[in-house]
Amino acid sequence: MRRLLGVLVALALVAGVAVVVWRTCCAGSGVAPPVSMVTLHGVIGSEKSDFFRDADVQKALRAKGLVVDTASAGSLEMSDQSLSGDDFAFPASSVVANDIRGLNPVPVRPFYSPLVIVARQSTAKLLLDNQLASESSSGVWTFRMGAYLADLQHSVTWESLSGAANDPALRGLIFVTTTDPASSSSGALHLAVMSYLANGGKVVSDQAGVNLTAPLLRHLTEIQGAQLPSTDGPFRNFVSGVGNPLVWVYESQVAAEASKGTLPPDTVLLYPDTTFLSDHTLVELTPAASALAVALRDDPKLQNLEARLGFRPSGDPTAFGRAMATVKTKGFAPDLSQAGVAQVAIPATSVMRQLVVAAEGTG
Repeated sequence: MRRLLGVLVALALVAGVAVVVWRTCCAGSGVAPPVSMVTLHGVIGSEKSDFFRDADVQKALRAKGLVVDTASAGSLEMSDQSLSGDDFAFPASSVVANDIRGLNPVPVRPFYSPLVIVARQSTAKLLLDNQLASESSSGVWTFRMGAYLADLQHSVTWESLSGAANDPALRGLIFVTTTDPASSSSGALHLAVMSYLANGGKVVSDQAGVNLTAPLLRHLTEIQGAQLPSTDGPFRNFVSGVGNPLVWVYESQVAAEASKGTLPPDTVLLYPDTTFLSDHTLVELTPAASALAVALRDDPKLQNLEARLGFRPSGDPTAFGRAMATVKTKGFAPDLSQAGVAQVAIPATSVMRQLVVAAEGTG
């Protein structure tokens, strides 16, 4: 009996020591048990490549047990290509996301970004002096899309603007550089904005509207010449000091560059007074992608990273303003209402494709 009692006491002591060691080494120091990792494969818009490559984002996702491997494609291309073998698709448009969705769960929009225009300070000043732009008392710039449309219709040149002689580098027709609308969501959405304005402030919804706006859209394409397949190309050209004076990009690209401190100091961000919000929408193609969608939408650490890297988190409307308050570049609108932005509805995907065909002159 004494031996048995001694054995039990010894076992109790060992168990007690084990508990103390665990509390000291693991629980006391905040070390959690190893997380089971899941690798997800997905197709994303190129404007989100830097986000998923960011080391802090990867670390935050790994803490959720997620390793994310991505390939880039234009948003409109995603709805045409085979996505077999992919766990998710992440286009920059909710319209494309719904087109991809099929029988999959309702897409999740973790964050969004308005489409904007970038210019140099001297160019913005010229636009201001000629009623093509305005600047608020808080330093937020607005681009007047109606006035721009009128200049397009009358083939107005930079040289004809009042004060243009002060900037001899500005030559030729005034136009905004965009991406190829056949492959890029941003280029297609630019066509949608211009068609809306040319259609008397109504979303193009039928063949009659397509026919009415087709000459303008074709003109927009012809005056640009060769167009690049994604917004990364024209934006990088702008940052490096080459390319055209007005470039249509995602606000997130400008904000991310500003956060890194690598945006040219004379950059001016102009919010079009008529535009679309680019709803970056994740479509779950397999059940495993649900954890990624929820993490990107709801996790505070990831929300802060989204804002730091230029996006506006859906789950925290104030995060973007807080992040941009710390950068040297000014002019980001914490609230889009400050920029006088009017968001219009996006045409149905079938009509959007007709507008692209009209712009290419192949219809």
